[in-house]
Amino acid sequence: MSTELFGSDAYAPAQIARRVEEAGVAKARMALVPLAMLGLLAGVFIGFGSLLFVIVKADASLGLATSQLLGGAVFSLGLVLVVVAGAELFTGNNLLVMAWADGLIGWRAVARNWIVVCLANFAGAASLALAVYLSGHTEMGNGAIGRTVVKIALAKQDLPWEQAFVRGVLCNVLVCMAVWMAMAGRSVIDKAIAVVLPVSAFVAAGFEHSIANMYLMPLAMLIQSGAGAGVGVGVGSVDAAVTVGGMAANLAVVIAGNLVGGAGLVSLAYHLIYRREKPR
Repeated sequence: MSTELFGSDAYAPAQIARRVEEAGVAKARMALVPLAMLGLLAGVFIGFGSLLFVIVKADASLGLATSQLLGGAVFSLGLVLVVVAGAELFTGNNLLVMAWADGLIGWRAVARNWIVVCLANFAGAASLALAVYLSGHTEMGNGAIGRTVVKIALAKQDLPWEQAFVRGVLCNVLVCMAVWMAMAGRSVIDKAIAVVLPVSAFVAAGFEHSIANMYLMPLAMLIQSGAGAGVGVGVGSVDAAVTVGGMAANLAVVIAGNLVGGAGLVSLAYHLIYRREKPR
């Protein structure tokens, strides 16, 4: 029936909802060690996507639209790796709310998953930032990569909290929609195509992804620590520096926004549409 209705072998929306719910139960019941290891991988994967985004943004010859759209397209590598290779990403796992809303898992299981995965994502993203810094990658283009990282991180740190929150909401609406649509696919190509456009859209629009920030902001601090807190990388004086406090404030607000966008506007919405009245 679904093949006839949608003209493809993709799962229908109601089937996606059931698959997301079943996946949520499995994620909530996963043992601690594999959950943490998969969380580490997801942080690294999103970091790699961020690395590619910075390379595009460091090219001053590109116009705004071109650099934003191309940067978003290459950033989608991160979520493609998460979805296809397998990893546990905090922002995507906001969809666990579907299984919770249907009474299949408790709120403690949801909280456990989110806390473990979020911390593991940070560890993975920050570890990649350290490895990238030590590799000398940020010195490419006579330091253009490093200057771009610091510029991006400072802009994130300086965002008013209300803007950071709303950007976090809008970002995770698109991220969770990318994960949702990837669940419709039956092949690697299906899943990759489903991911690229929503991810490209949130990056191009300048929305805030907490896990990407966990890579960019530590990397900016490493760059500044090795260049006199900004001197030599084109970001001005010591006063213009990314700080641990600034990163923590940004992440707290962006994580809250990501939760509202993913858990509320996507997960609960689709639960109400497809699962609330399902036959018991």
